[in-house]
Amino acid sequence: MKLESPKVIVEKSAEYLYNALSDVKNFEKLMPENIAKFEVLGEDIFNFGLKGMPEIKLQMKEGIPNSKVVLNAASDKLPFSLIASIDAVSENSSEVKLDFEGEFNPMMAMMIKGPISKFIETLAENIHKL
Repeated sequence: MKLESPKVIVEKSAEYLYNALSDVKNFEKLMPENIAKFEVLGEDIFNFGLKGMPEIKLQMKEGIPNSKVVLNAASDKLPFSLIASIDAVSENSSEVKLDFEGEFNPMMAMMIKGPISKFIETLAENIHKL
């Protein structure tokens, strides 16, 4: 299953956004209002929970300076990746898109598609808060 957020233009440089998204502490600023828990567990891993959803651990997996940050679920129960793609538009402006990629059975995919789509849209909309 692959889901994409809308592309958002942020008045920040690609380098700034890459550095901000590479610091897992900053993901708390991107979370939706219905967040029930956010906890940094280490330099490259955090745990979060939304009301009515199970808690999820995300771990920084890969970073390509100024263009991509990849986070993977730290659990095999829900194997997925959250990929932030950053494209410089100008020196002080960038375009960001979030992709959610995971392998789920059809029933699970049907259940989580709506909530996950809304979640990544909210993360993308909140990137300007970094």
